[in-house]
Amino acid sequence: MRVSEIGEFGLIEHIRTIIAGYRDLGQHPWQKVVVDTGDDAAAWLSNGTIQLATTDTLVQDVHFSLSIVSWEELGWKTLAVNLSDIAAMGGVPEYALVSLAIPGELELDDVSAFCKAMAKLARQCGVAIVGGNIAAAPIVVITAAVMGRSNGRTTLKRSTAHPGEQIAITGYTGLSAAGLEMLRRKTVLDDETASTLRRAHLQPVARIREGQILVERGVKTAIDISDGLVADLDHICEMSGVNATVRMDRVPIHRALMANFPNHLELALCGGEDYELLFTADQETLARVKRALDCPVTVIGEITDEDLPARVTVVDSKGDVVSCDRGGWQHFNDEISESRIRQPGTDSTAGKLSGTTGAQR
Repeated sequence: MRVSEIGEFGLIEHIRTIIAGYRDLGQHPWQKVVVDTGDDAAAWLSNGTIQLATTDTLVQDVHFSLSIVSWEELGWKTLAVNLSDIAAMGGVPEYALVSLAIPGELELDDVSAFCKAMAKLARQCGVAIVGGNIAAAPIVVITAAVMGRSNGRTTLKRSTAHPGEQIAITGYTGLSAAGLEMLRRKTVLDDETASTLRRAHLQPVARIREGQILVERGVKTAIDISDGLVADLDHICEMSGVNATVRMDRVPIHRALMANFPNHLELALCGGEDYELLFTADQETLARVKRALDCPVTVIGEITDEDLPARVTVVDSKGDVVSCDRGGWQHFNDEISESRIRQPGTDSTAGKLSGTTGAQR
């Protein structure tokens, strides 16, 4: 059987099964594990604190195209998508490792621009870049890892959603996907809109402090939007054993999308790479969160144990089910072509191995 026959998530489950077969709970490291596979980051206990770790690999012409992204933007996003994994756990990022496999003919100025942008973001977030690796390769391959810790005794997880909780999201969805569409199609938009969309796609801001506030205010369940709202909510539902209903008319859509993209609903529901936090909570907890956060927080649906057509069901303002076929990017199942290239950072971490970021685009 070929890998393409089982797809990304099938492969991940296959690898997880193999690893589980060799797990030895008599060994000290396994006794300390809090979260190993299937979440935004791995987590283990160390001196009374929960340590967190995540990693990401970006491959030229699979995850990013140098005809679209600048080296400064690539450096920023390489770190930002890993920071977002720590944010999705409600943690504090602390250390980073970065490995570069690059062609020898690459300009030194490009490497410098990449490193400066990454180092600038690291300093802004209080992260120390402490090492990595260099290798020669025919194309650019970047692997980054970020380690951190919990901001208390608990972390956000995907496996703790309960029926009756509301589903909420920070910020807006669809901006990053719209940015990619604009860049790939070379769409001409006004300067303000073009700048907003480009930044959303190539220089996302990880919701680090927001994730910590969610933990502080009693939220248990969260994920960052990387594959797409529907796909990432499905990851929560799968891990928690619940279903979800999304009210399409409540999904926060930025005016830039409404004005310029006829497919704005598809982008908002399925576009991915927004790195907003999608979370569930009861009404009282949600009210505390709204009072504490500076960014917009929108309730878009509810967690249920009903027998729904799918784990995640999207309905319109009348309650009628809306078809939503796009369930997020998957490696091996999706044909990789120029029209399908995604910039670094989609998370598809139903498919995570020890906190790794799975489906990049």
